[in-house]
Amino acid sequence: MKKWIFIAIILTLFSCKGEKSETFFSPEKASVYFKDIEQICNRDSGKLWGQNLYGPLMFVERGTRRIIANQSDNEGLLKSKDGIFTGLYPKELILSNAPVIFGGKQFAMTAIPPDSDKYRIETRAIHSLFHRFQKNEGVSASIFNVNNMDEKEARLWIKLEWKALRKAINSEGEERQLAIRDALIFRGSNREQYHKYANEENRFETFEGLATFTYTMLCTSSPEEFKTRLFENLDRNYSMDSYSRSYGSIEGALYTALLYEKGFDIKKIKTDNFDFGNAVKELYNIELPTICRDVGGSLAVNYNMEAILKEETVRDTQIKESILNQAIIFTQKPVVFLELESPSFDFEPEDIHSLDSLGTLYNSIRISDNWGKLTVEKGGCLVSNNLKFIRITAKSFKAEKNRISGDGWHMILNNDWELVPVDQNYYVRKLIP
Repeated sequence: MKKWIFIAIILTLFSCKGEKSETFFSPEKASVYFKDIEQICNRDSGKLWGQNLYGPLMFVERGTRRIIANQSDNEGLLKSKDGIFTGLYPKELILSNAPVIFGGKQFAMTAIPPDSDKYRIETRAIHSLFHRFQKNEGVSASIFNVNNMDEKEARLWIKLEWKALRKAINSEGEERQLAIRDALIFRGSNREQYHKYANEENRFETFEGLATFTYTMLCTSSPEEFKTRLFENLDRNYSMDSYSRSYGSIEGALYTALLYEKGFDIKKIKTDNFDFGNAVKELYNIELPTICRDVGGSLAVNYNMEAILKEETVRDTQIKESILNQAIIFTQKPVVFLELESPSFDFEPEDIHSLDSLGTLYNSIRISDNWGKLTVEKGGCLVSNNLKFIRITAKSFKAEKNRISGDGWHMILNNDWELVPVDQNYYVRKLIP
């Protein structure tokens, strides 16, 4: 115990130095949020998933790593005051919406947003609590490699699909049937071209789509408010420069909404590879052509295809300009190369941009892997499209033992790993015995 207290003091001194606390999220304010979140879960009372989702929950402040939790841990790392439990989350660990074992107890974890937005705070909490439920049901988080969603044709099909799904959710009877058919034809057209990604897409839609549906359902009080919030989320995703790390969260939610309204028991979704398209097709008795692409193009004119083409043309131009500006940073020497083995990512989906064949640019990101932890605060980090490699600029490179930094980033290497200079570049590798 003395060892833990000493470590906590050291972490406090280092983590708070130069960091601004999110003062709006005080323990007093957190207490109110915890009560509201518990009430939200109690109002559902397990109707949606068979059990109340409320449980151990911690909010973590990105800068200071301050924890504010609703329960104690099992090892006394969190200190109690007025029913709130506080402590520090280790800097070397990644923040995410995935459940985490802290002090011997499994917590749902979420980062405190930068602004005091009640809906955003509560939905983030429900999001994390649902992932905790999923993990207990045997569905675990992973990285979904669906970089095909950043290709122009894939984006065209998915934008058409989303327009058709919006129409379906907003309509009834025969009009709904036709809109669902159109959405499934657009989905099928996409998958016919990118069929090798189908399983990854299903997993992404199941894991994040069900989470989006759940927090939207629980945090709204009427069907009208549910649709309003769902479409706000859709609009936000629609406008993103990259879909590869975000599309599944809204795609799965839109299809789940159609299933749920038709009386489908979503508790039956026990696999992490559930195909929402097939489920909706069967439930609504939709007949599809043998080859969806044969008719998808003709249906597109009904969903303002011309406007979508203009949007994607503008995006292509912006990508080409970005490649010209960024290519020198990430392709010319000196550059630091890191290989991804078992990574965890912490980033905001709005903060990433496709650079076509070069990979995906994350303006800011935190990555944890076998070699250690990388934090990029500015200047960007280029992740390859196969999620195997990272490149960061070696400008202003500085190394002191296992602490390495450059322009806008810093990294801590784990033991048994080293940074090796090769032809003006740097590579991270495991020490050779």
